[in-house]
Amino acid sequence: MTLRISGTVSPGFEPVAEAFRAAFIDDEMGAALCVYRHGAKVIDLWGGVADERDGRGWTDDTVSVIFSCTKGLMSILAAQLVEAGRLDYDAPVATYWPEFAASGKGDIRVRQVLNHQSGLSAPREDLRLEDILDWPTVTGLLAAQRPLWEPGTGYAYHAITHGWLIGEVIRRVTGQPVSVAFRQMIAAPLTASAWIGLPAEERRRVAHLVVGPSLANAPAPLSGPEPDWLQRAMTLGGALPSALVQPAGGFNDPRLWAAEIPGAGGIASAQALAKIWSATVWPTDGVRLLQTETVRHATEQQTSGRPVFNVEPPWSRWGMGFQLDSEARRYLTPSGFGHDGAGGQVAFAEPELGLGFAFTTNRMEGAGDGRATSIVDALRALPEIVNSASGKVAAE
Repeated sequence: MTLRISGTVSPGFEPVAEAFRAAFIDDEMGAALCVYRHGAKVIDLWGGVADERDGRGWTDDTVSVIFSCTKGLMSILAAQLVEAGRLDYDAPVATYWPEFAASGKGDIRVRQVLNHQSGLSAPREDLRLEDILDWPTVTGLLAAQRPLWEPGTGYAYHAITHGWLIGEVIRRVTGQPVSVAFRQMIAAPLTASAWIGLPAEERRRVAHLVVGPSLANAPAPLSGPEPDWLQRAMTLGGALPSALVQPAGGFNDPRLWAAEIPGAGGIASAQALAKIWSATVWPTDGVRLLQTETVRHATEQQTSGRPVFNVEPPWSRWGMGFQLDSEARRYLTPSGFGHDGAGGQVAFAEPELGLGFAFTTNRMEGAGDGRATSIVDALRALPEIVNSASGKVAAE
């Protein structure tokens, strides 16, 4: 396999660059890696193929679908609104979104929507592609729906619905679509190539997604008398393919890129994601997105352990929408927080280290995918990181 890696690596970070190179599976894969430390870019690498159909290479201009890493961006946005006093984690969702009180949901709190306890992890009705392209259709259905379990008594991962649920709260609070709120409050101040709802003029930059064997050969869900709520959480009852991607469908469809699907449909470069996460814990390009106390509050554990629907361990831990350090997703220190995404995407911040990290790829793999994990492990082993991970807090 002939592989060309481009970009820059600061002295001392070369082992991480080696781990990035080793993560390439074959000549159909493209990927990017970016790390910020104390507001400065210390790793910025990219390589491989952005589109295997025409051989277009991955460049510093390439962006890709980041799947559930989008939830992390929405959680930052919610935390900003809490910091500004415009949103309260403990308030009922219906305070901001009155229609949500239907079907016995009047007591569901904002924090329960964020930490996967709202009981709305999947739609009871089958949705079509046309439905999920239309914001009012999906949010109206979720507002009317009866929860799948008693809210607050347990959690289950809200794979796609999470974004619409907290997104509608954010829309009601700001008076703007989430695409606009995200752009104004996060992406634009950092000049970051990241969108929730991609402008048409940026389509040329998007990498084409390829489903790898570990995802393509995943066991099919078993049929039974009860709905498979885990499968429905991913497919929304048929609106999306089970692997989320087809050669010209699923999240390879430009209609999904343009739509506001803030549980899975964000599009960004690794550079943009790393910069955004860096700015949550350290001034980056003169921007600090969240203050230290806001981060502490937002990353307090809310849910952990066995979920409502049977999922084999390891299990994630959740804060206010943020995926916390756990056996399911290791960061660099126990205080790391962020969110991973389907197919291998990982993005997070480290408050003690003043660090932002992002790995993105268009080669989607499933269970057992260790590409990002091996890169994070290499970063964690660096003397600079080992010597610094001893209680240092982020700059105010």
